[in-house]
Amino acid sequence: MKIFLLTHEREIDRATNTGSIAIKHSNDIVERILWQRLNPNKDILKLIDNNEALLLYSKGDTDTAQSMVHDYENIIIIDSTWQESQKIVNKSHYLEKMPHATLEIPGSSRYKLRRNQPEGGLCTIECVIEVLKIKGENQLASKLEAEFSQFND
Repeated sequence: MKIFLLTHEREIDRATNTGSIAIKHSNDIVERILWQRLNPNKDILKLIDNNEALLLYSKGDTDTAQSMVHDYENIIIIDSTWQESQKIVNKSHYLEKMPHATLEIPGSSRYKLRRNQPEGGLCTIECVIEVLKIKGENQLASKLEAEFSQFND
């Protein structure tokens, strides 16, 4: 299993970026791919063309998200602010070709370091944690939850 964080360039150095926590503590399961509108990553394009990756994003089908995550070994999560992620999706037509799913958890996001989060929206590390739980990687999910809690306080 591999989780790719399609990351906006402004997100890489932000102190509030939760994707960095996932990368640091995930035992190489999580990898960052820099999003470039005019020059998309060739490995990501190959996964999309071969229907080997699932995009977790807010426009997906929430009813099938859990089963869809089980069906794919490659998961792509957009790692940016909510406003930037919408722009990434709108400007990356290659993402339209791939299956989309949305994760939902009971309650709301625990992330409190940024404003203007949409209701029901999850931050990057919360998405990674949920994917790991679905995939049965509970020990790693617990480790990331502990790191996130410490970061978020």
